[in-house]
Amino acid sequence: MASLFAPLKRGPWRHARRRDLLHVAVVVGAAMVLSLGLVWLAYLVYVWRVAARSPLAPPDRRDVLVFGRKLVGGRPERDYQQRLARALGLVHEERVARLFLLGGCSGGRVSEAEAGLAWLREHGLPLGLAPKLEQASTDSLDNLRHARSLLRHDAGDDNPGTAVPPVALVTSRYHLPRCLLLAHWLGFEASVPVAAEERLRLDRRIVLRLLAEAAYVMWIDLGLRWARRIGAARLLMRVR
Repeated sequence: MASLFAPLKRGPWRHARRRDLLHVAVVVGAAMVLSLGLVWLAYLVYVWRVAARSPLAPPDRRDVLVFGRKLVGGRPERDYQQRLARALGLVHEERVARLFLLGGCSGGRVSEAEAGLAWLREHGLPLGLAPKLEQASTDSLDNLRHARSLLRHDAGDDNPGTAVPPVALVTSRYHLPRCLLLAHWLGFEASVPVAAEERLRLDRRIVLRLLAEAAYVMWIDLGLRWARRIGAARLLMRVR
């Protein structure tokens, strides 16, 4: 039974009740059975397209959100370094209005955002740029929720109904589909993806990540769509 709920214990479902998790599992499971697995295939196509086609820069100068990743020895590992390098390139191309580094402590004493800032400074971050650090979260959903609060606060309007300014989401290609979906649910209507890697490389690690990402995106999207349809306030609370 614990393994059934494992995929739902992250993101929007992390604080939901077991009964709510079971409800989501039944709905998504029914969709899989009735569609003979085609619904998962549809999400896999979505994940593939976002991962393969995302650009390397936003269309204009805007706020940039860089997603962190679990540190290794207190320092960014390969995927996180690629994200930071892409953001640094955008800074040098003058495509960044404000830079936000997202990520709290994921096992060590240093937050992912702090380690990212140190890496950027080591690699030529202009002295006049002071990135904003979001250090209160360790998953993509809370990264975006707290970043949304920072954006509204900087704009001088903390009203939950205030529109979120256009942003660029910088992360690894395999991670972009999830971030785009969550950004949509959180009201980042004008967000655009920016890929850390030059192109999508299909080795075993990335293929497995894309397959898992399709399942995870399906759990989130179908569950939230169903929650909205039936008016399940507890399930929708995390994406408001």
